Amino acid sequence: MYLGYWELKEKPFENTPDPRFLYYSALHKEALARLLYAVRERKGAALLTGEYGSGKTLLSRVLWNELQQENRYSSVFILNPRLSSLEFIQEITHQLSAGEQLSANKLELFHTLHKLLYAAHNSGRHSVIVIDEAQAIQNMDIFEELRLLLNFQLDDAFLLSIVLLGQPELRNIIAGIPQLTQRMAVRYHLSALNETETKEYVQHRLSVAGAKKELFDEEAYKEIWFCSLGIPRRINTICDLALLIGFGEGLKVIGRNVILKVSEDLVFSELRINSPFSSDSKDSIYPSPEDTRDV
Repeated sequence: MYLGYWELKEKPFENTPDPRFLYYSALHKEALARLLYAVRERKGAALLTGEYGSGKTLLSRVLWNELQQENRYSSVFILNPRLSSLEFIQEITHQLSAGEQLSANKLELFHTLHKLLYAAHNSGRHSVIVIDEAQAIQNMDIFEELRLLLNFQLDDAFLLSIVLLGQPELRNIIAGIPQLTQRMAVRYHLSALNETETKEYVQHRLSVAGAKKELFDEEAYKEIWFCSLGIPRRINTICDLALLIGFGEGLKVIGRNVILKVSEDLVFSELRINSPFSSDSKDSIYPSPEDTRDV
């Protein structure tokens, strides 16, 4: 709608996991490096956590692309972990077996999965299971299945690596399962972007979208950081609406007043949604960012 007005080739602030738009802050570089290390060195498991909208899913897509390009991995990607323990094992086996007909018996599935993992290893490929939004796992038996899967190993290496991504509460869930915690070779927490990184993030996405000039002034960048708390998904929402308003008002550049207007609209909507009289009440989209990072 506003692309032609701002001379953009595509929308810069879509909340979709397009790896082209990933801004590599120091935190995101470190997170990706640790995940790649866990996979390439054939470690047992890795844990990446962060606030909702911090860029975990986007990082998982980058990781996935890296694995596909290296062509040395058999990969499983689970987007919806709200499965029964049987469905969970079925899904992993299904993806590794290229959709072959599978038994509904869990013991037979484990035998099949064991053979698939060994076959991949013997052909020079390492198996990787990536589970996004792992904090949404409702059946705690699945965590036990993950622990059992990590028993598939050789004398000197695991036959598979498991990468768990989720919101901060996932750390507490994993901490409550000592046997699984001990298998976590890598842990990292994505905290929010600082003010400088927020500006660079916005500029990066605009550049990828084809921007030829600055579309936000300095005061606008400061307000974007303040209103978003440095969370990428919130930055996207604010900037997208700001470009729409700027287009509607015929502005040449987005200033602080536009960001304030967008922020007020978002806060009003949130207050209405969180009203005790609303059936859509949910947690605020503006919680304080988690700054703790695991080593």
